[in-house]
Amino acid sequence: MRKTAAVALGVGAAGSGALFLRAGLHSPRGLLLLMAIWTFTPFVAMLAALVWSTRWPAAVQSTLYVATLFLTLGTLAAYVYDAFHPRPQAAFMYVIVPPVSVTVFTIALLVAALAARTPRTSNLSNLF
Repeated sequence: MRKTAAVALGVGAAGSGALFLRAGLHSPRGLLLLMAIWTFTPFVAMLAALVWSTRWPAAVQSTLYVATLFLTLGTLAAYVYDAFHPRPQAAFMYVIVPPVSVTVFTIALLVAALAARTPRTSNLSNLF
């Protein structure tokens, strides 16, 4: 599943980059560079998590792989929708999708990490 997530991440980043360049075709270069950094931030975060996750509990790794797949597909879907349904505020999707993706990704991993923790026995149970 790790390789599938990594391949999906690469395809998603490439697809997002292509759609981003299409949307920003007539934008100034400086703005285009800043928006590219903003747009690729979720993909960099997911890639970093994939690299660092080798020692994580299995449940957290599974959540990471599933979250990577869903967020990559969701990001591409949002950008494809934007490409075929242009709006006056063309940059809206490229501004809102990255922070939403990173937030959802972080929450999913935190919930999985908290659920994977082993329960500790209470010191009160030792008293009785």
